[in-house]
Amino acid sequence: MTLAAILEHLPALQVVIPLIAAPLCVFIARPGATWMVATLVSWVVFIISIALLDQVMSGGVIRYEMGGWAAPWGIEYRIDFVNAFVLVIVSGISAITVITARASVQSEVRSEKVYLLYTAWMLCLTGLLGITITGDAFNVFVFLEISSLSTYILISLGRERKAFVAAFRYLIMGTVGATFILIGVGLLYGMTGTLNMADLADRLPAVGSSDTVQAAYAFILVGVALKLALFPLHMWLPNAYAYAPSVVTAFLAGSATKVAVYVMLRFMFTVYGAAYSYDTMHLTEVVLPLALAGIVIASAVAIFQDDVKRLLAYSSVAQIGYVALGVSFGTVNGLTAGIIHLFNHALTKGALFIVVACVVFRVGSASVNAFAGLGRRMPWSIGLFVLSSLSLVGVPLTAGFTSKWYLLSGALERGWWPVALLVVLASLMAVIYTGKVIESAYFNEPPEASLQAQAREAPLELLGPGLVLGAAIIYFGANAEWSAGVAGMAAEALLGTRP
Repeated sequence: MTLAAILEHLPALQVVIPLIAAPLCVFIARPGATWMVATLVSWVVFIISIALLDQVMSGGVIRYEMGGWAAPWGIEYRIDFVNAFVLVIVSGISAITVITARASVQSEVRSEKVYLLYTAWMLCLTGLLGITITGDAFNVFVFLEISSLSTYILISLGRERKAFVAAFRYLIMGTVGATFILIGVGLLYGMTGTLNMADLADRLPAVGSSDTVQAAYAFILVGVALKLALFPLHMWLPNAYAYAPSVVTAFLAGSATKVAVYVMLRFMFTVYGAAYSYDTMHLTEVVLPLALAGIVIASAVAIFQDDVKRLLAYSSVAQIGYVALGVSFGTVNGLTAGIIHLFNHALTKGALFIVVACVVFRVGSASVNAFAGLGRRMPWSIGLFVLSSLSLVGVPLTAGFTSKWYLLSGALERGWWPVALLVVLASLMAVIYTGKVIESAYFNEPPEASLQAQAREAPLELLGPGLVLGAAIIYFGANAEWSAGVAGMAAEALLGTRP
């Protein structure tokens, strides 16, 4: 097969390669070999996603017809600025975090189940990439179920029995969310006779005033809100993040909720259209109060957490609120803020959870007290935690600052001064909940003869990927031209203002 032929089929390979790797991990069933397969596949699809983004930026939208059947009769993969950017985020986080898995999983997952973890990882990656790349509404549901079922397995592999409870709770709420999405898609099909998203966008204006179409909008919005853990539909997330293996938490925090946000953007803006969402369905009035409540309440709850993984989980609920807040503005600046925050939050939370994995590897616990004295004993790990915390707050020259800048610009553009003040207040609350972990690491002394007192720096194979993310946090904080540029083009495309 020639290089040109391979390049032509990159959209299909993006999904097929990790799908084939999943059963391969079952057949191999050896921890080291399955890790190598998962690592190789993650990096291959990451390279493919970069190539696809480059093609979109240079040549416009990519349309790939599965089996040569033209849309809307056949299934189409459609790649534009929005999902090309999300593909890079998802595959990039997988490629980085899977490197840490080899050392981290050994200390947190029973050896006979390690191959199951990598099998589920590959299936989850398949589902997330499939959701992002497909142009078929029903296939979104199919890939959503693939990613969700494998996520339940990944969470249940945690070392505590509470991991089973967390996975079961997520299964219940995830099933409800998926059912809502399926009902919404079914209603749309009943009204339009098509499942192709581009075709749906063409046919919906003729029936947009129908109660059925509006009900479908509501079903899809609620279902997606459950999947992305938008307040107050977030209750599955804290336990899932807290009791899953640390490296799984790092992977899911940087990818799964980002794809759920993408699904919301795709349906609300591409299928229904920005005008319909804001003018007919009053998206701003629905999402804005939920986003603000999530930002403030989840940040406040994070302050009182004694487990760092739960603390960061509630922080993620707040960060999802920031993304939803940007979407609610209905402007290019606001939507740019939401999209770029998907990227910046993936970098930041990926790095933070890798630090937690390092601490659990050395100390065996993720409590705030377990961090006592580690500032001197694990200086690189704790230094990375400090840097990532600064990005979470939005300090200048970190990636998180770009998101907050666009959010504040979007709020002030609309004349919403109270919203801007709440964003600043929530950022200061992030100082408090990350600050107490940093205080424990640098100013508290561990008990004598404890694991903390004997701890040493985490191995490079575990910490190294986190340092790469830390370098990216600094780079994209000092030079946000690429990330903000792509996010801006995606926002313009979604709002229909890009020529």
